[in-house]
Amino acid sequence: MKDKALRLGTRRSKLAMAQSGQVADAVSQVTGRPVELVEITTYGDTSREHLAQIGGTGVFVTALREALVRGEVDFAVHSLKDLPTAQPADLVLAAIPVREDPRDVIVARDALKFTDLPRGARIGTGSPRRMAQLNAYARSHGLDIETRPIRGNVDTRIGYVRDGELDAVVLAAAGLSRLGRLDEVTDFLSVDTILPAPGQGALAVECAADRAELIAALGELDDPFTRAAVTAERALLAALEAGCSAPVGALADLPPLSAPLERGDPQAAEQIDKEMRLRGVVGTTDGASMVQLSTTGPVPQTHDRATELGRALAAEMLAQGAAGLMGERAQ
Repeated sequence: MKDKALRLGTRRSKLAMAQSGQVADAVSQVTGRPVELVEITTYGDTSREHLAQIGGTGVFVTALREALVRGEVDFAVHSLKDLPTAQPADLVLAAIPVREDPRDVIVARDALKFTDLPRGARIGTGSPRRMAQLNAYARSHGLDIETRPIRGNVDTRIGYVRDGELDAVVLAAAGLSRLGRLDEVTDFLSVDTILPAPGQGALAVECAADRAELIAALGELDDPFTRAAVTAERALLAALEAGCSAPVGALADLPPLSAPLERGDPQAAEQIDKEMRLRGVVGTTDGASMVQLSTTGPVPQTHDRATELGRALAAEMLAQGAAGLMGERAQ
């Protein structure tokens, strides 16, 4: 039995195959068993509609979860930002490995940076969250841009720039990193400019809740800090009653170096590691109205504490009118 291959369910896209392959290698190392990839087509892969129209939440996940429940695969790998915030009782997130760079990036013509794009620049993205924040940044900095909705894989999106149809596209740094294509990035967007999607850059390794031995083995890949961070981000998203197609950005990270740390205070480094900052933003896609707040507290040591952090910030955002900025998705 030890030598029997574990079956890893994955989407068929190049990116999904790349990240699933990396997880497969890691699982093989901790279990001593071979891992084979089982390619599964999801509704999100076949539909040509924009994600905002088909709901976003779960469209890349449902088919994989059905294969898990039917026992056709032993575990599945998802991009965490694609997962609905409600976890099915019969499945468990056995591991959330160390997160990749959560930032968004620009791939622009002529190697241009975001702030160097010409007036009227056409920027493609399939994400209302990116549209909202790009337009808000442009408004506040006197830039003239036009955001256009696009779909497709990394090649398709970058192709719009290469063909001259768009001046730039926005993508996730993590995806390009896993594909070995970071050299095509012309600008990394600071999280102070654009907050990523909740869970962006993180992967979720999911299996059936009754597979105790497998859960324990997959748990070797888990990173507690990443899990705490994305749990807080997703709790904020859930409390806003928003799916992954809503214009919500969130990031939990370690606060930047404080003055005591810069002065060389030996106690400061220890203190910084115990603090987590959670930031959230929601806005209309034209960037005209935004609610952006942050909170800082001890790094949560439990799932419940991380959830509380996200819910508390969401409550503050709702008190400032966040629900009204999400349109009908907030109903």
